[in-house]
Amino acid sequence: MNNNNGFILRRREFLLLLTSLATLSPGRLFSANNQQTITQYHDEPWITLDTVFEHLFPAVDGAPGAREIRVIAYMQTMLNAPDADPEDMTFINKGAGWLNDLSQTEYKHPFAALDENTRENILRKIETSEAGERWLSVLLTNLLEALMSDPVYGSNPDGIGWKWLQHPAGYPLPTDDHMYYKISKKFKG
Repeated sequence: MNNNNGFILRRREFLLLLTSLATLSPGRLFSANNQQTITQYHDEPWITLDTVFEHLFPAVDGAPGAREIRVIAYMQTMLNAPDADPEDMTFINKGAGWLNDLSQTEYKHPFAALDENTRENILRKIETSEAGERWLSVLLTNLLEALMSDPVYGSNPDGIGWKWLQHPAGYPLPTDDHMYYKISKKFKG
C-alpha cells in the first residue's frame, strides 16, 4: 500500500493498524477462553481459504499468522450461527471457485499448489473485479474479526491476537452459553 507521500505500508502493518482502529469502534468484534486444536482442512472451499488467509496473514517472528489465530474455525462458527446469512457461504464458495478457476487456467494448478509469488499475482488479478474485491474484503473482515474475537468463537486461542496487539480482553469473558447469538435469542424469546 502506498500513500501520496511515498510511504509504503506493508500488509501486516496495515492489518495491525486496522485492528487497532477496530478496537475503538463498534462492530462484530467479540471479547473468552475456548481451547481447540488447529484443524487441518481437507476439502474445498476450506483448503483454498486456508491458503488465502495464510498468504494474506502469515506468521512472522513475534506475530501469529492466520492459522495460529484460527481464522477458518472462526468463519465456520460465524457461518453456522443461527443468524448467519446463507448467501455469505455461497459467495465465499464462489470466490474460492473463481480463484481456483483462474489458477487452473493460467498455471494448471489449484491456488493452494502455487508458490507465493504466483499466489500474489492471482490475488491481484482477482481484486481487479468488483466481485473479487468484495470477496477479498469479506475474507479480510473475517481475518480481523478472528484476530480480535473471543476464543469462544473458535479463534484467537489463549488470546494470542490480543497479546500480539497488546489489547486487554473484555471482562467478563463470555462462556459458550453466552455467545452473542445465544444471548440475543434469550431476549427475543
